[in-house]
Amino acid sequence: MQWSVIRPIPMISTESPARVAFEAIPRNKVYQEVAKRLEQRITEEMKPGDLLPPERELVRMLGVSRSSVRDAIRSLELMGLLEPRQGVGTVVCRPDANPANPLANALLEKRKMVAELLDVRNMIEPPLAGRAALHRSRDEIAEMEEILARQEGKVGRGELGIEEDSEFHYCIALASNNSAILKVVDVLMDLLRETRERSLQVEGRQEKSLAGHRRILAALKRGDAAAAEAAMRRHLQEMEKIVLKKL
Repeated sequence: MQWSVIRPIPMISTESPARVAFEAIPRNKVYQEVAKRLEQRITEEMKPGDLLPPERELVRMLGVSRSSVRDAIRSLELMGLLEPRQGVGTVVCRPDANPANPLANALLEKRKMVAELLDVRNMIEPPLAGRAALHRSRDEIAEMEEILARQEGKVGRGELGIEEDSEFHYCIALASNNSAILKVVDVLMDLLRETRERSLQVEGRQEKSLAGHRRILAALKRGDAAAAEAAMRRHLQEMEKIVLKKL
């Protein structure tokens, strides 16, 4: 069954529940899936101080039982993302609002780990792109063009281009003519896969990623090492802002 995608309604003031739309969830899913959907909307659409919609609205929007919604909300409270306030409702808060909470600390540790991995990419991939501009072959350029054509097709269909994203960066590493670096890039892509997959769902992220890839490829085709390095650095910085915002 296909679930229709509902565009989120713009945020309103914190004095009333945030009007956020959700996709319905199949009834055979458990509260963990509800929590996952809620967490995604909270991190993408809401800010600290916003009110979560009432339980009855979440039940209707998500198509699940009230007990599933309650269990999901409890789990997010334990993570430090939500806080119940008497006479007010369930309020969105920062995961670091309660530093004594071990689950909140785990979220902060995850953010730190992802930030460090992204930092490694910034150290490695820009100079790698510059080196690739000097060593790339016609076949490697043709392969990159084919990868981006597939990525563009997926973007046009509203699909995630996670495989093409990884393939393009791996192909640049391959074109750098250094076999030792291939494993490093492969491991980085794998470690960041979940985070990158989630960030690709942010509106406009896929188009921005494709545009960045196009700039990099143009520099590679010209054999311009400085431009390739600069284009890669800009691309990674743009993606880093989106990725860290989602954590």
